[in-house]
Amino acid sequence: METSKEKLGPDHPDTLTSMANLASTFWNQGRWEEAEKLEVEVMEARKEKLGPDHPDTLTSMANLASTYRNQG
Repeated sequence: METSKEKLGPDHPDTLTSMANLASTFWNQGRWEEAEKLEVEVMEARKEKLGPDHPDTLTSMANLASTYRNQG
């Protein structure tokens, strides 16, 4: 993920996908705060780059909502 950020930039779609994948790994491990932090970053970047109604942005929102739900 860090290499993607350096080579492609923090808002590149491939970088955001890597970040979302890492957030998913954290989520599956029950590491909610780490997952939440990455999911917020991904969602905000996708909202800015792709718009609020883009399917990838909406998926990011749903992932974040799921993390919030699991945190109580």
